[in-house]
Amino acid sequence: MVDILAMATAIAAVTSGVVQAIKMTELVNRRYIPLLAIFIGVILGAGAVFMDIDLISRLWAGGISGLAATGLFELGKQTVDKE
Repeated sequence: MVDILAMATAIAAVTSGVVQAIKMTELVNRRYIPLLAIFIGVILGAGAVFMDIDLISRLWAGGISGLAATGLFELGKQTVDKE
């Protein structure tokens, strides 16, 4: 479990950056962005062979990083909107 969370933490920033870049192109409807973030996180997790854990754990870590990336962006957005 610790390996999964460590890996999710490591790739969450990359996931957030990729999702933000896709949002700037306006190729995807805004309501599908959280689903896109999870999908990109899973893809990045599957490709992250630098961790010595099995594929299923890497996929879980990618999904968690996608959720974290979406939550992190929404938290920052709410802070900026209030000011």
